[in-house]
Amino acid sequence: MAGSETDETLMALVVARDQRAFRVLTERHMARAIGFAERVVGNAEADDIAQEAFLRVWTKAASFDAGAGRFTTWLYRIVLNLAIDKKRRPSHAPIEDAGEIASSEPEPVVQIIADEEARVVADAMAALPERQRAAIALFHTEGLSGREAAEAISISEKAFESLMTRARSALKQHVEKTYLTHGRCR
Repeated sequence: MAGSETDETLMALVVARDQRAFRVLTERHMARAIGFAERVVGNAEADDIAQEAFLRVWTKAASFDAGAGRFTTWLYRIVLNLAIDKKRRPSHAPIEDAGEIASSEPEPVVQIIADEEARVVADAMAALPERQRAAIALFHTEGLSGREAAEAISISEKAFESLMTRARSALKQHVEKTYLTHGRCR
């Protein structure tokens, strides 16, 4: 009986939510819908387009007008519209195809080493006398010139140079002592 019913008769039953009629239409025209979609978009999306087209046949069955044309014409229009929409949308590759995103952050081991070195330097800075710490901070951290840093501390440039020499030497000794005592950063 199913083979003798016309597509238009089956569509009248689909409008009434007859799942058997819909299954017959799907079996009869799915391969044709896939083939048409393949010719429009290629193989990659054709199955999805055909399945979506039949979903629309089911949900929009009431909008089918047998007097305006054949079922296959209506189905092709649905497939074509979906295919065109699919072509317009930017395609997205599967997440599995995505490569690793390069991080601007350093590697974890590099970050751990940098953090440890910063801690050792901070400890060494904390161990300096106040004026030496101020000299290092003004010159290296704040970016003041030797003359500007000397003025900020209210000493001569020559005295500032001497203060910086002592501060750098003390920092170096503290850092070396930390590495020698512990064989590495602690």
